Amino acid sequence: MSTIINPFSTTGIGSTPHTDPGEACALIEAVFDIPFWPQLPKYSFRESMVAQYTEGMPFLKIDEAGRKIYVERDNSDQLDRFYESQTEGTRIAISEDYAAGLHAFLRSIKHRKFKLLKGHITGPLTFTLGLKDNRGAAIYFDEELREIGSMLLQAKARWQVDILKQFADEVIIFVDEPIFSAIGSSAYLGVSEDEILRMLRDSVSSIEDAGGISGIHCCGKADWKLVIESGVRILNFDAFDYFDTLSMYTQELKGFLDRGGYLAWGIVPTSESVNSISDSDLAAQLKDRVSKLHDLTKSDLVYSQALITPSCGAGSRTVEEATKIFQLAMRVKEAMMG
Repeated sequence: MSTIINPFSTTGIGSTPHTDPGEACALIEAVFDIPFWPQLPKYSFRESMVAQYTEGMPFLKIDEAGRKIYVERDNSDQLDRFYESQTEGTRIAISEDYAAGLHAFLRSIKHRKFKLLKGHITGPLTFTLGLKDNRGAAIYFDEELREIGSMLLQAKARWQVDILKQFADEVIIFVDEPIFSAIGSSAYLGVSEDEILRMLRDSVSSIEDAGGISGIHCCGKADWKLVIESGVRILNFDAFDYFDTLSMYTQELKGFLDRGGYLAWGIVPTSESVNSISDSDLAAQLKDRVSKLHDLTKSDLVYSQALITPSCGAGSRTVEEATKIFQLAMRVKEAMMG
């Protein structure tokens, strides 16, 4: 993989604040080295992080007026039909009703060929802890629904690899796990580390077995040792606010880099800080942090196996702010390569 991705190539995390899918795609394609399809939470509540991947989930209920999606078990044969549909390597499409940005992106690139394209799924932990049943309990704590949710995500990841491979030499799929930063808190007691690792490995394997390159996005602190043990090949972290939480894992990071892993430095903030920071400030911060990690790991691969991204999705910002965030990523790359 190290011969595929150029050092300090830029890409983004899923969400943007646009309500015009074509406008979002045009911006992404104009700015990033590795274009990605945009998740558009302000366009439709079905494009929020958890809801977007619920299509096909047994017992799914949609409350359009309340803008809610939840699961309510009944006596129907939905479980049996789901299991019958799941053969080895099953693909499940994501429709335009749930991903207008994805389908606009596919239309936009249909006559082009890229070196790399990026897709994404919500991580199995964030998905199963975020999707609730009719009583308000996370489906994670229902063993059967937890496994079905994980299987559903895997099938949608494989489908994305297939569909994007028509337009690219290689496809990256990020597993977005923002909830990682809260694991270990009182709200998530009962979430097993072994189960987290198993679910992550299943997601990573589904991407890799389909011919994709697996990445993971965690936008806060995390157990990076556990993340690396999942077998993921790109590790995306918030390098603006949480660099110190990653730099504690020097031996694990050295092993990760030696095996060909990439660090995707989320150096451009998607918080209010974006309105007061300059590209030169960010470039100086990134240079300093890359240098520190190089000194800690004694590995030159810190430089050659690096990407640049925003720290998180830009969906909560304005369109103007998102444009600035994306342009800052491009300018930081220019500074790193200069």
